[in-house]
Amino acid sequence: MNHDQALALVRDVLTEIVPDADFTVIGPDGDYRAALELDSLDVLNLVERLSERAGCRIDEDDYPRLTTLTGSAALLAERT
Repeated sequence: MNHDQALALVRDVLTEIVPDADFTVIGPDGDYRAALELDSLDVLNLVERLSERAGCRIDEDDYPRLTTLTGSAALLAERT
């Protein structure tokens, strides 16, 4: 999976969790967890869906990288 595919996957999954997510306001390096007001269950749901769809393991140590679109896409692109 390349960076653009990973970015699309992150956006798709976030849109499933927060249907009205506006990524133009957040930006690629903005903290989407704060901007979309994701709680801990939302984050766990995000991790599970990303892991399943990308076919890679995401450990708790990786969670800090899952705060921005850029960081999340980079993580997935590295693992797949």
